[in-house]
Amino acid sequence: QVQLVESGGGLAQAGGSLRLSCAASGSISVPNVMGWYRQAPGKQRELVAAIGSGGVTNYAESVEGRFFIVRHNAENTMFLQMNSLKPEDTAVYYCNLKDVRGIDHWGQGTQVTISS
Repeated sequence: QVQLVESGGGLAQAGGSLRLSCAASGSISVPNVMGWYRQAPGKQRELVAAIGSGGVTNYAESVEGRFFIVRHNAENTMFLQMNSLKPEDTAVYYCNLKDVRGIDHWGQGTQVTISS
């Protein structure tokens, strides 16, 4: 089993910054892809950013240039630095790990609320 624990969500003003953290533990296979997804009320869950074990990244167009994803493989941690935040970034953010078999593991989610 893989356990993912997010932290760092909260309330920020438009134009501000927040940093999300995800700590993974358990039976973690490599290679894998870790990522952040978000789900706003009434909307489907969407990919925000992802990073492979080798460091290759992928960003949603809506966050390109504002959000930055990094991971530290030795500590099994991942971070999302979110800058120039907008009200439309408001959502529950979920940490995800897709293992070598393609199975998705999810964290419990952390609320991010951006006020205008």
